[in-house]
Amino acid sequence: MNKNSENTSWWKRFMKSMTKAHDLGTEEDILLDHDYDGIKELDNVLPPWWLAGFYITIAISIFYLIMVFGFGKYSQYDELNDEMATAKEEIEAYKAANPQLFDDANIVAFTDAENLAKGKELFTSKTCVVCHLADLGGSIGPNLTDNKWILGGDVKSIFNVLTNGGRPGKGMIAWESTVTREERIQLASYIISMQGTTPAVPKPAEGDIVWPAE
Repeated sequence: MNKNSENTSWWKRFMKSMTKAHDLGTEEDILLDHDYDGIKELDNVLPPWWLAGFYITIAISIFYLIMVFGFGKYSQYDELNDEMATAKEEIEAYKAANPQLFDDANIVAFTDAENLAKGKELFTSKTCVVCHLADLGGSIGPNLTDNKWILGGDVKSIFNVLTNGGRPGKGMIAWESTVTREERIQLASYIISMQGTTPAVPKPAEGDIVWPAE
């Protein structure tokens, strides 16, 4: 070992071993004999740490392919199905522990001003007015102020339509995932509170269900 090597710190020696970098001033030793428009190239080797990572990546990829396609292990589809099954069990357990939040048989329409005001706000903000108009007289959707209903005009029927959507192909989407249960009750309550009012241009009555029942 020469004197210069003895004076080199262990860290520099370590970095040199990890990068295989050549010392400045020794470019002639690794200079290739060709050039591109006067630009010459040095024959530097790839750093050992980079090569090690590259080979490890290849090994992991081969292992993954063998396990997934060779033995059917680590399937993302199976993992998704397992997680969905677990989530479903958790949802059912939550429903069982909180039946009051999911028992639609006990739904009663709100009649107080605060909840009806919230229902009116939701009716506008959730774009109900696009199909039913602001005065509920009906446009694309049916008139919500008369006593003729396609799917029922009581609070439970309206709540069910808001939750699960209307008839297939008619454009009424399900709001269960974006509107809370209480908000759906508020919406249904507001709609009921508007029954019997007189819209500016009421759409002709639709449906065979009369509510309130005659």
